[in-house]
Amino acid sequence: MSNALRTILVAALLASPAAAQQAGVRFGGLQQDTSLPVEVTSDNLSVDQVSGGALFAGNVLVIQGEMRMTAGEIRVEYAQDGQGIQSLHATGGVTLVSPTDAAEASEAVYTIDSGSVVMTGNVLLTQGSATISGQKLSVNLKDGTGAMSGGVKTIFTPGARP
Repeated sequence: MSNALRTILVAALLASPAAAQQAGVRFGGLQQDTSLPVEVTSDNLSVDQVSGGALFAGNVLVIQGEMRMTAGEIRVEYAQDGQGIQSLHATGGVTLVSPTDAAEASEAVYTIDSGSVVMTGNVLLTQGSATISGQKLSVNLKDGTGAMSGGVKTIFTPGARP
């Protein structure tokens, strides 16, 4: 075993548990122009005039540019001024897909203005041949950065490009 490889392995084994619980990753494929229109389709739609929200249920598909989100239900919260969508709250098996990356989770919240997507509950991110799992994935769609936390596990295929 080479000295460099031995050093890397020892450093990995001695890393603190706190450092192992969070992984910073690059989400170039999940970078998105958050000013693009948001299209939502589903089997059913109910609107609550009092709360100013809408609930899309059954085979929900959200499209914004090249990004796709699917879920069992997505609750839409509109901006206070009624001009546009403030956030999307997805539940029931959420999948977020871009041309190069895909993420799955139990729930997700997409805050449109900030470009923030927070996915929680058994998160699995696939980037090329690499996979990362954990309990929480936070992604900034504007700059393509993110972090995974909560029991993070990463699988890389030697010689493959993520």
